[in-house]
Amino acid sequence: MLKVWGRRSSFNVQKVLWFIGELGIPYEHIPAGGTFGVRDTPEFLAMNPHGRVPLIDDGGTVVWESHSILRYLAARYGRPSFWDEDPGRQSNADRWMDWSQTSLQPAFLTGVFWGFYRTPPALRDWTAIKKSIGLCAQYVQLLNQVLSDRPFLAGDSLTLADIPTGTNLYRYFELEIQRPHVPNVEAWYERIKHRVAYREHVMIPFDELRGRLDY
Repeated sequence: MLKVWGRRSSFNVQKVLWFIGELGIPYEHIPAGGTFGVRDTPEFLAMNPHGRVPLIDDGGTVVWESHSILRYLAARYGRPSFWDEDPGRQSNADRWMDWSQTSLQPAFLTGVFWGFYRTPPALRDWTAIKKSIGLCAQYVQLLNQVLSDRPFLAGDSLTLADIPTGTNLYRYFELEIQRPHVPNVEAWYERIKHRVAYREHVMIPFDELRGRLDY
């Protein structure tokens, strides 16, 4: 059986669990990270020398790094819906995955969620936080344009393109921050929210992370 290590409140773990839910794959979840520990054990480090989650073991195939895990699962279990044999078509999803990881995630998860929500009030750098909030606004406005003629990022159905970026949406819309009016993004979010796997694995409380830099 597929094994998944990580804590359910971890953003990168949520990407993987959401996608596993979409694929309908049976799996065993092993809590790791935060108060669960595990990541610094010799057994874990033998599988991932970086000591990070998520980590999966699929019948002896060990994969770490969330987007590598997503691509592995799509290629192995998600054909043809989530893995296109045509490299050009598949690159459409890959581009959005890489954009999310290199642009949106640093601005929102690092700059806003960590800088604002996870940092104790006395330690917040408001200049940096406001800059990140503004950058996030630019990114969601870009997404709003892209979604003006399609229900999902890569077309008419959910693909790998939606998983990394879509995982940000729950926290982005829950935080008490300024956001631009982006009706197409909001409609996309509503479509995603109706997916059972998204509600189960992404739309979970994250109060335990408030003001906690060491979790």
